[in-house]
Amino acid sequence: MNIFFMKSKAYNKTYKRKTFDPKVNGPKGESFSVSRSKIDLFMECPRCFYLDLRHGISRPSTPPFTLNSAVDTLLKKEFDIHRAEGTAHPLMKEYGVKVVPFPHPNLSEWRHNFTGVRFLHKPTNFLVFGAIDDIWTNEKGELFIVDYKATSKDAGVKKLEDTRWHNQYKRQMEIYQWLFKQNGFDVSDTGYFVYVNGRKDKEAFDGKLEFDANLISYTGKSDWIPAVLQEMLACLQSDKMPRPGQECQYCGYSAKRFELAQSMSVKSTKFKVESKKEENTGSMFEI
Repeated sequence: MNIFFMKSKAYNKTYKRKTFDPKVNGPKGESFSVSRSKIDLFMECPRCFYLDLRHGISRPSTPPFTLNSAVDTLLKKEFDIHRAEGTAHPLMKEYGVKVVPFPHPNLSEWRHNFTGVRFLHKPTNFLVFGAIDDIWTNEKGELFIVDYKATSKDAGVKKLEDTRWHNQYKRQMEIYQWLFKQNGFDVSDTGYFVYVNGRKDKEAFDGKLEFDANLISYTGKSDWIPAVLQEMLACLQSDKMPRPGQECQYCGYSAKRFELAQSMSVKSTKFKVESKKEENTGSMFEI
């Protein structure tokens, strides 16, 4: 018990960070930073969002996707070569997309996880930010938001489906588009996913992993974002615990664990009462 308590204190100390305070933050107070991923968290589960940003209780962390990060880094380097030369990447030519990588002095900042592209939404005083993978542009100067995705499926990925993960990807794209539009850029509603699929049909690994690359276009719609930001503000300003997401695995686990703990506590109490009775009256098995 003591060991668990010590670990809990260490966890809280390690992950302690600034949380939303209704007395300090809000439209009439100080601004509060909200990342793209936190907007998605609210969409998935208002309760997890509230516990995270209001009370500093985050979901348990998962192992980092280091292989995906490596692919992401290499793709950025590859497209940056064409950015410096002002030329189209072969994937753009293959799909007939007449664009080139967009050069901008703030690109490194926009790609950084803790800075990204930012916009202060004044009605909520939320400083919304998100880190992009890439931006392309056409001859008219119109910008196209690009996101890199890596997976390994037998059939590959040819289009975005109506699944949990793909719906998150769509919202991610739309938030990036909205952020750049709010910063005064001419941004197309069409964005692109560079989707690379690790091949498993090779005879041997031979110290390398080969990928097939697909370019998937997606037409985003970002008019939902201001209303959701207002809902997020109302959620954080309230002292009432919000509802959990219908398909939130974390809240589902927490509820089942609580039910089991309560059940075992009742059984334990009943056992102690019965044991006490036996001490006073004799055991039911006593001859």
